[in-house]
Amino acid sequence: MTDSTLSGASPRQPLVLRFPAILIFMACLALFTVGVTILSEGFGIGVISTSFVKTLGKTLCLCLVALAMDLVWGYCGILSLGHMAFFGLGGYAIGMWLMYERTRLIVVESMSAEVLPPTPEQISDGIANQIFGVVGASEFPPIWAVAHSLPLQLAAVVLVPGLLALVFGWFAFRSRVTGVYLSILTQAMTLALALYLFQNDSGLRGNNGLSGLQNLPGLGNVPQSVVSVWFLWASALALGLGYWLATWVVSGKFGSVLRGIRDDEARVRFLGYPVEAYKLFVFTLSAVIAGIAGALYYPQAGIINPAELAPIASIYLAVWVAIGGRGRLYGAVIGAAFVSLLSTWFTGGQAPDIVLGNWRIQWVDWWTVLLGVSFVAVTLFAPKGIGGLFDLLADRLSPDRHGADLGPDQGALREQEADK
Repeated sequence: MTDSTLSGASPRQPLVLRFPAILIFMACLALFTVGVTILSEGFGIGVISTSFVKTLGKTLCLCLVALAMDLVWGYCGILSLGHMAFFGLGGYAIGMWLMYERTRLIVVESMSAEVLPPTPEQISDGIANQIFGVVGASEFPPIWAVAHSLPLQLAAVVLVPGLLALVFGWFAFRSRVTGVYLSILTQAMTLALALYLFQNDSGLRGNNGLSGLQNLPGLGNVPQSVVSVWFLWASALALGLGYWLATWVVSGKFGSVLRGIRDDEARVRFLGYPVEAYKLFVFTLSAVIAGIAGALYYPQAGIINPAELAPIASIYLAVWVAIGGRGRLYGAVIGAAFVSLLSTWFTGGQAPDIVLGNWRIQWVDWWTVLLGVSFVAVTLFAPKGIGGLFDLLADRLSPDRHGADLGPDQGALREQEADK
């Protein structure tokens, strides 16, 4: 039975009519975006600072990668502990172009005062010295061959995480690795990638990473207060489209098969469905979504380094989804937004310290402990997460058909209704 049948709607109806939650989500996202724009320094009355607008924009990107995580874990049952690697790769892909183009403009301007105009080779050497001098190199690595092209680097945002997920998933799912072993494999992939990027000869400046990404090339005269709102709009648009796409994927027969794989993979395979193909598609799609989220996140953060790809980041991502409520797309969004903003409050020094006699609890140091305790508490006492609260509200608002008097015989009709 498909989701559309359960909701009483025809599968031929538009997606927004079969799932009104999409309209509610889009309306809330639009109101949020308009509200922040009006209150921002760049386009509004200046109540919200530029730094906090960037925080909100980055939060929307984290909600998008949490959506991707819920798609692969909450609906397909694949606990990936490596999705922040795809997130980071998307950031590196767009960061290469941002750093190259910004450095090119600086080099060209500095050479413009010379008597003879610089040659393309001189400009290229100057750019390479500026970017890689910090790691003792003066030439572009092969992976920077297309860093000068924005369209090709935008394609890399999608292709690099997607191809990595496709190759990794093909080997893993073809070998029928499941459960905790698959989680360990994804974590090992992330760790190996992070360790490689920490090396200076990786071509991405080692532990220095890529910096200055908040400065958009050619827009040096545009204040950051305006740029931050632009990125907020782009992040909101990406999250809205990602939510619509994820809802479409998990709806209908395809979504029912995904849930079947999550609940009983062997039975779905016995029924003749190509389980590996379903898992590979969802895993690759979620990696692409994570890459797009990273490409929008790091220009707002301004810097990316290999520490962003560390396995602990992917574990945090799983915690966000669990706290929000996995298996519910809106739950993943709520969990990521809730934990991200709460983390900013606690680690930013805004939360007051707690003094207990000779002990002082400083939340900057204890935030990770609180997050871990919250994850354990949610797992034990509220497995549906924050999203489960909406289920309780929906149950209270829905009419209790079994408790209503349906006729003169107060027992028969009620019993008949219960048997249906």
